[in-house]
Amino acid sequence: MAVSNLLGRALALEHLSLEEGLFLFDEATTAELMYTANALRTHHVPGNKVTWIIDRNSNTTNVCIANCKFCNFFRKPGHEESYVTSIEVYKQKIDELFKFGGDQLLLQGGHHPDLGLDYYCKLFKELKQLYPDLKLHALGPPEIAHVAKLEQASHTEVLSALKEAGLDSLPGAGAEILSDRVRRLISKGKCGGEEWLDVMRAAHQLDITTSATMMFGHIETNKERFEHLIALRQVQSEKPAHAKGFIAFIPWPFMDEGTLLKKLKRARNDVTSDEYVRMIALSRIMLPNITNIQASWLTVGKKVAQICLHSGANDFGSIMIEENVVSAAGAAFRFTANGIQEAIREAGFVPQLRNQQYGERALPPQIVQQQLDHNTMIVD
Repeated sequence: MAVSNLLGRALALEHLSLEEGLFLFDEATTAELMYTANALRTHHVPGNKVTWIIDRNSNTTNVCIANCKFCNFFRKPGHEESYVTSIEVYKQKIDELFKFGGDQLLLQGGHHPDLGLDYYCKLFKELKQLYPDLKLHALGPPEIAHVAKLEQASHTEVLSALKEAGLDSLPGAGAEILSDRVRRLISKGKCGGEEWLDVMRAAHQLDITTSATMMFGHIETNKERFEHLIALRQVQSEKPAHAKGFIAFIPWPFMDEGTLLKKLKRARNDVTSDEYVRMIALSRIMLPNITNIQASWLTVGKKVAQICLHSGANDFGSIMIEENVVSAAGAAFRFTANGIQEAIREAGFVPQLRNQQYGERALPPQIVQQQLDHNTMIVD
């Protein structure tokens, strides 16, 4: 194998094998990977725009029986700090979301043993009745699998009911690493890797747009990272022609602060900035059938995320009015609407507000006014 030959094949949108991906990870320079991934980015997403979104990542409940060793957010059933979010709290959060110019609620929670399909259907219907313009980017494959087990129903039956109740799109949450060896060690209570993929297959058959993720840098091997990418690529290749399937891929490094994995000395986050940039580039190279690659500024910070925009990424994600799960493990970076646009401009691109389907949105009047006020303060 030769690096130049493999990168040339990647530029021709060929599907590189597991062994070829690993060879590039080990042998290609960061500059070579960045150059190739950037060329692929311009093929998939022509022009100089980098997209971003205004949404809120709220939680249905913090009660969870999955017992993931990397999660500081969950509480066991009956814990004094456990909760299920009330409709009044949702109304407060959604009112604030619209005030900030957002229209999407990223709604996730834990594997609550008592919250089944009827609960989520009623919740989605009520939220959509109260806020017809609200977009629900909700739950994720492990939660769908959990509800299906509670109901003794199929993934398709659960997803169909949720779609009818108001589900707009399905996040790629809970993928971590799709190796069952890894999942048994860090998230034994969650669905296995193949079931995660099967939920996504079912969603694509129902024309539910999804995203895909990867949390890396803990106990997985490099081989398992590339097995993860190839599994996503395969599921995307199986989607019906009418479906968008995985509309985006978002990789981020394991955040270890206070986690059981770190306390047990089984894993710690040692992903360097260079390694993250390389993984962004290799994601673009290994996933020629997924259009959008997102840089996780929440976990790596502004400067590294800006470099990723020259390394295959075309999306900067959300300003995240609220985020509780990853933040609980040490992700402390934050952006305002002005800040995220300035960061994109600093990197040499044009910021473009988007919706979950990656359609362009005009800046809401309140954001325009904030920018005017900000610019006036600078001049003064």
